[in-house]
Amino acid sequence: MTTSTAQLDTTPADDDIASWLRAHPDFFQRNPELLASLRLPHASGGAVSLIERQIEVLREKNHAADVRLAELVGIARSNEGLAAKIHQFTRRLVRAPTRREILTQIERGFREEFDTTQTVLLLFNAGSDTADLRFVRPVAANDQNLSGFENLLATGKPRCGQIRDSQRDFIFGPDSGSVGSVALVPLTGHAPQGLLVLGSLNRERFHPGMSTDFLARLGELISDALARD
Repeated sequence: MTTSTAQLDTTPADDDIASWLRAHPDFFQRNPELLASLRLPHASGGAVSLIERQIEVLREKNHAADVRLAELVGIARSNEGLAAKIHQFTRRLVRAPTRREILTQIERGFREEFDTTQTVLLLFNAGSDTADLRFVRPVAANDQNLSGFENLLATGKPRCGQIRDSQRDFIFGPDSGSVGSVALVPLTGHAPQGLLVLGSLNRERFHPGMSTDFLARLGELISDALARD
């Protein structure tokens, strides 16, 4: 073994140096001239001091933190806006004196407050007083056209995204061609009451990855309101 090889073999590994510096954080305080002389490669091709590089890293971290904070603030404001809309929607249902008026306010609320292109309510026990309410579709709970929605109605959990052409045609009729995406909101209670379907022209407005918490709350509000009388 040559002398040069022996020297190379005794050179501490990067991990050892890093561990030693962590254990002796005052090293550069005791050797300030070394800290000032260290130079690091820079993406621009030049070199910067260690202190300058540390400042740059801190700036990058602060920028990333600012971006994340802005995202969280945006989410919070969006949730606050949705909460306000649900509150207003709830007031509509509470003030409605009759079942017919409740149904009228449901359609009006989604149109005016949630800006929904198409709203269809498949109602299992519609009643004779809903005949002229265009968005209400009386349907039997065992209707064969609902065969693809059994699991949805059984679990009571909303679902968003795309549906089969035959399902879209059954729900929206002549307007089905303009529907790009849908939100399916089961109306439950002691027994399934129906299915609320919200349609949008935008194929990405209702997608499988979106949160359905607010839709679930709306479904509960509507179910309770319709069961009131």
